[in-house]
Amino acid sequence: MKLERFIKIKGAKVHNLKDVSVDIPRNTLTIFTGPSGSGKSSLAFDTIHAEGQRRYLESLSSYARQFLGEFKHPDVEEIDGLSPVIAIDQRSVSHNPRSTVGTVTEINDYLRLLYARLGIPHCVKCGRPLERQSVDEIIDRIEQKYPVETRIAILAPLTTEKKGEYKSLFDYLKRRGFVRVNIDGKDHSLEDEIKIEKQVRHTIKLTVDRLKVKDENHQRLVESIEIALKEADGKVEIFNYEDNSIEYFSEKLSCPVCGISFPEISPKLFSFNSPYGACPSCYGIGYTNEIEETLVIDDSKPVGSGGIIPYRSGKSFIVDMIEKMIRRMGEDPALPIEKLSKKVRHAILKGGPGFKGLVDHLMDRYGHSESEDVREWIEKNFIVQKVCTACNGKRLKPEALAVTFKGKNIAEVTDLTIKESYKFFDEIQLSAKEESIAKEILTEIKRRLKFLIDVGLDYLTLSRTAFTLSGGESQRIKLATQLGSKLVGVLYILDEPTIGLHQRDTDRLVKMLEDLRDLGNTVIVVEHDEQVIRAADYILDMGPGAGEKGGQILYAGDVKGLIVADTLTGKYMSGRMSIKVPDKRRKDNGFLKLKGVKHNNLKSIDVSFPLGTLTCVTGVSGSGKSSLVMETLYPALMNRIYRTHIPVGEFESIEGIDLVDKVILVDQSPIGRTPRSNPATYTKAFDGIRELFALTEEARIRGYTSSRFSFNMKGGRCEACAGQGVVRVEMNFMPDVYVECDVCNGKRYNRETLEVKYKDKDISEILEMSVDESINFFEGVPKVFNPLKALQDVGLGYIKLGQQATTLSGGEAQRVKLSSELRKISTGRTVYILDEPTTGLHFHDVKKLIDVIQKLVDKGNTVIVVEHNLDVIKNADYIIDLGPEGGENGGEIVSEGTPEEITEFTNSYTGLYLKEILKTRVENAGC
Repeated sequence: MKLERFIKIKGAKVHNLKDVSVDIPRNTLTIFTGPSGSGKSSLAFDTIHAEGQRRYLESLSSYARQFLGEFKHPDVEEIDGLSPVIAIDQRSVSHNPRSTVGTVTEINDYLRLLYARLGIPHCVKCGRPLERQSVDEIIDRIEQKYPVETRIAILAPLTTEKKGEYKSLFDYLKRRGFVRVNIDGKDHSLEDEIKIEKQVRHTIKLTVDRLKVKDENHQRLVESIEIALKEADGKVEIFNYEDNSIEYFSEKLSCPVCGISFPEISPKLFSFNSPYGACPSCYGIGYTNEIEETLVIDDSKPVGSGGIIPYRSGKSFIVDMIEKMIRRMGEDPALPIEKLSKKVRHAILKGGPGFKGLVDHLMDRYGHSESEDVREWIEKNFIVQKVCTACNGKRLKPEALAVTFKGKNIAEVTDLTIKESYKFFDEIQLSAKEESIAKEILTEIKRRLKFLIDVGLDYLTLSRTAFTLSGGESQRIKLATQLGSKLVGVLYILDEPTIGLHQRDTDRLVKMLEDLRDLGNTVIVVEHDEQVIRAADYILDMGPGAGEKGGQILYAGDVKGLIVADTLTGKYMSGRMSIKVPDKRRKDNGFLKLKGVKHNNLKSIDVSFPLGTLTCVTGVSGSGKSSLVMETLYPALMNRIYRTHIPVGEFESIEGIDLVDKVILVDQSPIGRTPRSNPATYTKAFDGIRELFALTEEARIRGYTSSRFSFNMKGGRCEACAGQGVVRVEMNFMPDVYVECDVCNGKRYNRETLEVKYKDKDISEILEMSVDESINFFEGVPKVFNPLKALQDVGLGYIKLGQQATTLSGGEAQRVKLSSELRKISTGRTVYILDEPTTGLHFHDVKKLIDVIQKLVDKGNTVIVVEHNLDVIKNADYIIDLGPEGGENGGEIVSEGTPEEITEFTNSYTGLYLKEILKTRVENAGC
């Protein structure tokens, strides 16, 4: 093939890559696979994508580049044939609470335009459709409705329910030649001195004319109506003297009964990110942050002895203020809070003599503290998010929610699942006029919804907040958005798009990747899923191991060649190596039973989790797995066992909790929010390392203690970056970026500290070592060796001890947590809850992880795993399969039992794929 048909990479040495040179065919679907840590992401993202970004930035003007800083050249000799690069990774599409699935995919923009053009506004008070009339229509309505000789008054409404004396208004009207006004339903002559109370709300209407309805008064009626409309900003009222009734008219949108007018309908009215449309109470977020009163008071203790939870660690001026307030109110602060009067208990929270109340005090600290740690502490321990009572979580002001299209307001449409939304727009009937206005808008909405359905996200709603999406969901949304853009000649790089995807949905994902390629693009996917690998045009298999043992391309070619290749991937795909199915399934030691679970789409189900077993909760995406396990079972156990107040999904009862004394969630949330956190600090291995350095001869001569070697404390750390090795640069409207500290060059410590060596390495060099390297280095030091061995056992031997927590993937963070839990003494009555622990794992690493999980269960513990990986599922003792579909068509137990029993259920997608793998996968007990 000709050179221009390839992306040619020469001499890549980024991270663990060992002088990698490779030709990647353009306009193909190419898969990078291999063991975790073998260098796949280093080649795809840190080399190819990084170089693409650098070239793009170099193409910008010097003026633009000055705001972006210098972008480092990746350690590669040469890359030829590189197209513009777009990376679609696992990171959340946005951490902004204002971002939703609808805003990210830009579907909301088209919906706002649709509602602005074809929406029917209704009165926010009575619900009637609003009307807009011209002068001619108003005149026709009056002359048709009122019989001849009917006495009417033409009124111009000037103010409605507003305080004031209005003396200057009355003088102004009098000078203009007007004679009468109606104030609060009573007529007054402007010739008289009118006095009204300043602090009372008044409704004032100008009496423009009084006349009888008849032909000879037609012109007079027209002129009076025009004057009234001009004086009252397009509004006029007709008072009927015969029956004392009032009818409202308006040139603008208004209610014909209530008289309430409506703002002009424009797309920004339907934007919760605009002050014009956002709910005024929650400012368009849909919820409010409030202090949870039960989290700040311990009723069983006195105020000064731990009763005020935020200040229970010792005396503080806040506690003193509260005690003084209680004494002023005539009661004894030494009594437990529950023994105090209701009035005093209310004052502690809401304020009393000399104290503004705990609730306001904590909210003030949360809002005004300059310390990020203080704000995080308050948010984590005392604040709960509550649905905004003004908009019921819909984010928009009442006027926006009062506009409907085909019977639904915009919030009702965005609350539909994507599948339901597509059906709604596909089935609506339009008039010829509506068709001419909305045809292109609806086409674009349906096209984008279809892309989301095609990537298996039909169960999501457009109103779903973006930061609540999993990494896999975020990535597939980005993929659907790119398909919608129809770019050509682009190099796309994806990071495990199958994360969180059931096998049933993987076929559709593969089809989308192929569509992206067929548009004329090159698609590179870092992936471990066998279905995706088999669909590839070209495969790079990296290894042979992780970290320093990886970084080489072991195979490059098509699927047929990979299956016979002498690599780990080839051996697992051909069946020469496999993950063994257990010879027998464990029996339960009782059950943990949840009854009547109705959270989200769960349909009042009763679920029994067998204790002392490995249980997998399975089902297609959106079937209710997370709603059941993460949002109901886990918080229910936490609240009962530890007396916490975590929000929990709706359920009727829980049984068997007396058989459990501990619950541990090992999820994919970060192990730390800043570069200060890393695997060494999280697992406590760093405590032992610092103690070793403090025992060295040089450290003792200088009088250094272990704290000298902490990058979180002054003394030994680099003060320019406060021991982080990087400096945060605030980008205002863009996400903050971290750049390497130019004082310590990323080493975290000052020069004096780095002069102390242990086995010829300083503390910074230790943090740069991988777990695998460190295990040999610290052999014989149990306090360091044991936590590192646990990291290796969960397949994290390739990560560096000091790797910043912010750079770990969700799956890596989860396995760091799991390794930490493995070292703790087991009670045999612990429930471990894991959320897709195989994320980012190669077949061989999955095998290691299963061995670790089985050891936990062998000690008598219960492990409940939410998982799609069939190798984990086939190793389960018990399976609870939810479905049958996602969203509203899910939320039921489709099947439950052992893996063998699940395969007998014909309506279970999991059973269908599991049957295939149990039947065809060659088992090799020796592997």
